[in-house]
Amino acid sequence: MSEDWDEQKEAESGGRGQGGDIQGGDMQVGGKYQGGGKPRPYISGNSSNVGAGLAPALQPMQLTPALTNSSLGTSRLSPFELGLHQLGLELTEQQLGQFLRYQQELLDWNTRMNLTAITSLEEVLIKHFLDSLSLLTVYDTPKARLLDIGAGAGFPGLPLKIVRPQWHVVLLEATGKKVSFLQHVIEILQLEDVVAVHGRAEELAHKAEYRASFDVVTARAVASLPTLLEYSAPFCRVGGQIIFPKKGELAEELAQGKRAAQKAGASFKADVPVSLPGLEDGRRLLVWEQVRECASEFPRSGGVISKKPLGKTM
Repeated sequence: MSEDWDEQKEAESGGRGQGGDIQGGDMQVGGKYQGGGKPRPYISGNSSNVGAGLAPALQPMQLTPALTNSSLGTSRLSPFELGLHQLGLELTEQQLGQFLRYQQELLDWNTRMNLTAITSLEEVLIKHFLDSLSLLTVYDTPKARLLDIGAGAGFPGLPLKIVRPQWHVVLLEATGKKVSFLQHVIEILQLEDVVAVHGRAEELAHKAEYRASFDVVTARAVASLPTLLEYSAPFCRVGGQIIFPKKGELAEELAQGKRAAQKAGASFKADVPVSLPGLEDGRRLLVWEQVRECASEFPRSGGVISKKPLGKTM
């Protein structure tokens, strides 16, 4: 893995899927924003009221005004906008405002706690937001129930929720301070049908209300595929998808992951390269399908998973 990816993940992934007591149900969900249905053409540059009250140094990036004349092409678009264009995403002014406010809150809170190693305004848009939205290239349905394991500062779950407001999203995070940040962002962006849960994946996966109940499960974390699969498969319904953003040389890890998947009731489906602007650096989306219910013994405790990784040959 490249250095920038490792630094980014180390800053976000502390305790992903592990650590802390489960505190589901105490999530604050603010406002009555319904998301506005299907996004409307392109994006607006009107962000004058976004991020009010934050430090002056955290001014939002100014994106180009909405392009309504298709003959203008894409040459005037920023990399973030071009990526949205390639994904077929057309943001409303409200959705754009949510992204810019999220960007500001992330960098503001990052001055007080360790949320991300990425502090450039443009890199937040590309390496956090656009990278999260790349999952739509392999999974995009009108409605879905999504679980983001080890959500950290909210990636990929919150960007996906912003552009797909009809999705139900659960953000599972083990670090209490990060859960507080997620709750704050959810409330300040007035997002509905999204909750941040403080707890361990290996414990929550054995609770009936969570087990085998999600259409799509993802984990954007520095962890091996066997570990990610053991944490994720128990949450995924039969026929659902498990998607892992990864990067770098993965031949040996993928082979072990395929063996682990068989034990966890999943089947490998695709290895899809990410080729969005600013992300042409070996990023990939590994897609798995849950073909049968995961055995009740999984996931095991974190200690056992660490000592005896699933799918490891002796």
